[in-house]
Amino acid sequence: MGIVNKYISLALGALTIVVVSSGCATNPVSGGKDFVLMSEDQELEMGRQYHQEVLKEMPVYEHPELQAYVNRIGQELAEKSHRHNLIYRFTVLDSPTVNAFALPGGYIYITRGILAYMNSEAHLAGVLGHELGHVTARHSVRQQSTGTLIQILGAAATVGTGSRAVGDLSNMLGSALISGYGRKMELEADRLGAEYLANTGYEPDEMIGVIGILKSQEQFEIQRAKEENREPRAYHGLFATHPANDRRLQEVIGAAKKFPSSGTRSDQPDVFLQHLDGLVFGPGENQGVLRGNRFYHRKLDFAIEFPPNWRVENQPDRLLAISKGNAAMMQVTLRDLNRRQTPEQFLRNEFDGLQQGQALTTETFPGFTGVAQLNTPFGRKYSRVATVFHENRAFIIASASKQGIVNRPFFDSVRSFRRLHPNEYRLAESRRIQLVRARPGDTFAQLARNSNLSNYAEAQLRLLNDMYPSGEPKPGQLIKIVR
Repeated sequence: MGIVNKYISLALGALTIVVVSSGCATNPVSGGKDFVLMSEDQELEMGRQYHQEVLKEMPVYEHPELQAYVNRIGQELAEKSHRHNLIYRFTVLDSPTVNAFALPGGYIYITRGILAYMNSEAHLAGVLGHELGHVTARHSVRQQSTGTLIQILGAAATVGTGSRAVGDLSNMLGSALISGYGRKMELEADRLGAEYLANTGYEPDEMIGVIGILKSQEQFEIQRAKEENREPRAYHGLFATHPANDRRLQEVIGAAKKFPSSGTRSDQPDVFLQHLDGLVFGPGENQGVLRGNRFYHRKLDFAIEFPPNWRVENQPDRLLAISKGNAAMMQVTLRDLNRRQTPEQFLRNEFDGLQQGQALTTETFPGFTGVAQLNTPFGRKYSRVATVFHENRAFIIASASKQGIVNRPFFDSVRSFRRLHPNEYRLAESRRIQLVRARPGDTFAQLARNSNLSNYAEAQLRLLNDMYPSGEPKPGQLIKIVR
């Protein structure tokens, strides 16, 4: 044994003694031993702390009846779980994203965004059961312990050898092991979720139905990205690790059918859908509302109109408008003003070397515009920029183009920036799901023409009703539209 290897052996040997003495715990699900570096009390404390952080980022959806309904379904599943001694908290978050997740210690979240696409109570139970499985199997604790161990191993190797490369290699390995739950843990969560569904009377196969809904969303995103000439935004959340026809998935869910109460709960989709009537769809009032190429923000009291035929996206941190063919774009961002200055002073501080500066006035706000050199998706380009002041905020509008400078459509949009007119406050209200009975001859193409959806209305209505890509409503069927 060389001197270097001797030091590594001593360092790792000392660490192993610590791990063996304090790192094993009984798995609540299997009854076997897991390597963990966290007690249950520490797990619960972690959940309490991160719960507050989650609510800062995504507030609770203000709908007491819906919250109570989701909590009731979740509690019924939790009673059948392997850790029924914990107090579970099921929370609907006011977020348009399609997601559900769990924190250590029994904090489980589901967004109104994913609820909108569900069409049965069993779908809801399938998502909650899956997240419950992550909690009962202590996946986050096991994952965190693995990551901590590998970081310690890397540090020990670095100390023992004096080699940063050895430590970096271990950290890279640690990142690979803990970058997500991974297929093994996801399948375990599926198996446990299916078991909890079966023990509560649901049909376990409904979990596969949920995966089908999410895979339809993925298919839509791929098609949309192709039409918009961009890369699809990959979905890395719930059930993303396997397709609906995956053999192992079929096996773990099928195994749950052995439980005697499996499938005894009658499916009443209309009853479930009634809970979604009036659900906010897409960005809410606090994020602003798109109506075609016009954007209204009730809380900030402003409206702006973008060029006809441009695609407009209301993203969490910006408004983005993209021309047909993706040849030009504009974005609007917001900045709080912290010192008294003119729009010109602000814009010149924001963009070095501003050229062709000139004042501009909208219907109700002062502003300033110029040309600056920017890094854009089309490379480093001279681009038209502007700012508009509204109360103690500065709206920054920047453009980019493959060729030349965006002038006419840019000025038209910036000059449309104004306060809401009295008759526009209703337009700034959130879009909501509305339930209707399909009439003979109704098609999603017809319903889309009367919808308030701005982009891909027909496809979105099919997704909402689990009929993507080509299904049509049947006469008398209760379906979801958006008003």
